Amino acid sequence: MSFRLFEAPEREPSQSVGFAGNEIDRQSEHRSDDSAEAALAEPSCRILLMRGGRAQLRGNGQGFSAWHTADEARALAAKLRHAVLLGRDRDGPIVAAPGGLEPDDLPETIKAIDYRSIYMQGLLDTPTLGALAQGAALLAWNHNHRFCGRCGTESDMRAGGYKRACPKCGAEHFPRTDPVVIMLAVTPDRCLLGRSPHFMPGMYSCLAGFVEPGETIENAVRRETFEESGIKLGRVVYHASQPWPFPYSLMIGCFGEALSEEINADAAELEDCRWFTRAETRQIVAGTHPDGVLVPPKMAIAHHLIKAWAESD
Repeated sequence: MSFRLFEAPEREPSQSVGFAGNEIDRQSEHRSDDSAEAALAEPSCRILLMRGGRAQLRGNGQGFSAWHTADEARALAAKLRHAVLLGRDRDGPIVAAPGGLEPDDLPETIKAIDYRSIYMQGLLDTPTLGALAQGAALLAWNHNHRFCGRCGTESDMRAGGYKRACPKCGAEHFPRTDPVVIMLAVTPDRCLLGRSPHFMPGMYSCLAGFVEPGETIENAVRRETFEESGIKLGRVVYHASQPWPFPYSLMIGCFGEALSEEINADAAELEDCRWFTRAETRQIVAGTHPDGVLVPPKMAIAHHLIKAWAESD
């Protein structure tokens, strides 16, 4: 077997997907239990505010900024005692905190916008979008795991939000990331795309599903593809990954070699599932398909999987 590491591109495909441009030094070896509080005390601290799956962005007439100072966050009733440390960059510490106000109660200069719209509309720059994904996932994990999974006692946040400790039984809990495989099954000249009932009109995408305990990524790709479409896969190769803060997943993008072609789609999961030729797929990516078939937006890992295959030889 050849060793292909040094043949790989220096810029991996994962760097081109949404939420993947985080440039923060996470300070993972230097997180004290009071690191979030210490960061908030620094005048240069910048804060991301989030509530109910939305980030509270500051409009300046020329665009949006996600950053708030500590005083600005307090004026918006932010719950800074639940703030988590994201790390530092050259301008100082960065934290994320739960917003305290409902969208209708925010001042006119602050807009609460859901994460998906922020990334699809390109409202924030790449590094800030990456920081948002980190903060959203960490805040969601702390909120969803407030109580000890061993004894049920309310736990205490530690290490700037990267650990929760139970004061009763002493158990320690750490943030989780849920792995999700997203895959494009292909033959030499066709690819398999499916349509979920909740997709926008005309949109088709890759199949996807959660990795189960004790399962390799490759076997998860094979299992999920077969369960959703009835297509059996052989070889599976990794292409790219994408942080996905809904609430704290990692999308693992792969290509799978189709060993069968007769589709038996799971009607409970898919509204439609079909093969597309490479020529058709290029039209879809270009937005010129005669039937108006669309794929997810450019920042989605599904778009990159489809485009990479369509443009390959």
